[in-house]
Amino acid sequence: MTAARTVHVVVPDGITDPLRPSGGNTYDRRLCEALAETGWDVHTRPVGGDGWPWPGARGLRALEAALAGIPEDGLVLVDGLLASTVPELLLPASRRVRLVILLHMPVGARRGDAGSARQERDALAAARAVVTTSGWTSRWVRSTYDLDGARLHVARPGVDPAPPVTGTGTGGRLLCVGAVLPAKGHDVLVAALARLRHLDWQCVCVGPATRDAAFAARVQQRLHESGLDDRVLLAGPRTGAALDSSYSGSDLLVHPSRAETYGMVVTEALARGLPVVAAHAGGVTEALGSTADGRRPGILVPPGDVEALAAALGRWLTDQSTRAGLRAAALQRRRELTGWAETAGHVARVLEEVAA
Repeated sequence: MTAARTVHVVVPDGITDPLRPSGGNTYDRRLCEALAETGWDVHTRPVGGDGWPWPGARGLRALEAALAGIPEDGLVLVDGLLASTVPELLLPASRRVRLVILLHMPVGARRGDAGSARQERDALAAARAVVTTSGWTSRWVRSTYDLDGARLHVARPGVDPAPPVTGTGTGGRLLCVGAVLPAKGHDVLVAALARLRHLDWQCVCVGPATRDAAFAARVQQRLHESGLDDRVLLAGPRTGAALDSSYSGSDLLVHPSRAETYGMVVTEALARGLPVVAAHAGGVTEALGSTADGRRPGILVPPGDVEALAAALGRWLTDQSTRAGLRAAALQRRRELTGWAETAGHVARVLEEVAA
């Protein structure tokens, strides 16, 4: 194995933990696996500590040690969750290693304060290349931080092939996949579903409810106050066969996120021919895509708009022709999706350029 085919990947600790599923963790894990399958010598370096991307002293020490352990002139890919707010660590490291940053969600887009944005701009400027997980993120970074476009690259998440769902006649099996957090919009979903009590549906929300316990408790309380306790299930995290079963037993994915760089759950649904109702936040429109003849396999609504989400869900539940059209478009879009080998190929080309 030549040095040019060796990469050190610095990732948050726990990317393989089934109790901490996230799009970023899945992306990092699958990318490392796909790079290894194509001949790369991948050295994964997990970094612990709490509070990323705003770490405490323990996290800073762990990241500093991980960077210090990379050989001189080594090629290193650092997850943006770790890299975005610590230019004071990345700048010295960039003088001795070949630094590439993998940026999932820009801190500046998530938080919006000037201090965090300045830190992220300086951190990204220290890298020889920045790989983003969507075209939306690349455009945001370039316009916000005035970063040289030649250093920005896009490697969209892949998706695994899956059997198409069969669906039900009424379309009433709704699925929401994502951690119960304000950014994921579960409060908007509950408010929209409360307006549709008169219709026949059930909703399963898959994802951890422990990352913001206070918000999750408020969502549960709103379910109780709306009389939806027996119709909306906060099921907790599911992975593997359990998550596959959640998708296969559903009619529609509902994705009401307020902020999203791509939306991997959208393509995971489409890989099964499952239509989507989603907020058009960030890169979600990119993930949803359209068929070759211009049909969208879902309905997009403004983020945080309860009335618009309720109207879209009501249309899905009451209009058989809408369901048929969206299902046909989702099955077509399913055939156009790409896998993790293509994602790894995009990243590998960036790594090879930096290594050279």
